[in-house]
Amino acid sequence: MTTELQALGEAIVSRKHEIAKAVHEGRYSESVLTEAQKYDLGKIEQQILEIRADFIGLFGEALIEHQDQEKAFANITNWGKETGEYIYKLGASLDEALKDTSFYREHIWKAIKEEAKDMPASVIFGVLDIIDPLMDHAIYSFSLTFVDAHQKSLENAKTALLELSVPVVPLMPGVGVLPLVGNVDTERAQLLMEETLDQAVKLKLTHLIFDVSGVMIVDTMVADQLFKVISALSLVGVKTIMTGIRPEVAHTMVTLGLNLEGIMVKSNLHQAFKEIQTLQNA
Repeated sequence: MTTELQALGEAIVSRKHEIAKAVHEGRYSESVLTEAQKYDLGKIEQQILEIRADFIGLFGEALIEHQDQEKAFANITNWGKETGEYIYKLGASLDEALKDTSFYREHIWKAIKEEAKDMPASVIFGVLDIIDPLMDHAIYSFSLTFVDAHQKSLENAKTALLELSVPVVPLMPGVGVLPLVGNVDTERAQLLMEETLDQAVKLKLTHLIFDVSGVMIVDTMVADQLFKVISALSLVGVKTIMTGIRPEVAHTMVTLGLNLEGIMVKSNLHQAFKEIQTLQNA
């Protein structure tokens, strides 16, 4: 059987571009593409065909070296990692990408049947034991990489959004304002500490106004984090004024027994700004 498997593998490798073209044409014959999509596909079509051919060639190599299945699985894993990330960057969905699978199975097996028509059934079963597990592993490796790339993209987007949600705005030399809007969770609170200190030093601030008029909910965790930021700022020589505490938030803070002693509080930005001018002129 070894000779037959090797012969089939060599045939698949030699026909990989032919099979890749059949897969490609079959795949897109059922798709309705807009003119813009056809144009975009045309720009990368040759590269996609090469990716397909390389993938098909891996199955041929697995048949040629069928006694070393560990190597075959490693090659498929590497293909899945490289291709999964590449296809994700193209903007394709995982669902659309996995539709290729049935076409690969169909045309690889079609070629094998053509090449193995005079071979015994035992050879076909031997091919089946090699090809199908590899195809399943290819789907797994590709999907894992695709999902991982998607997750990293979401995390990067979230980080960028969080950084935008901690804007220290300079008002005048030495004075800045940090308008907080929305909820403050643990992750944002950590970023709040890091970004506020970093910006305060970069802008050479002496005073920072914390405007919390856009914060709807204050619990012990939020208050604790705000107090920690204020304490950290004081260590780098920045005096803090808190403004915009909403009535319902003030009620919650009192109910929770939060101690604002030592923290300068003003009702709005105008009062805070006047206080800073007074301090600077003193």
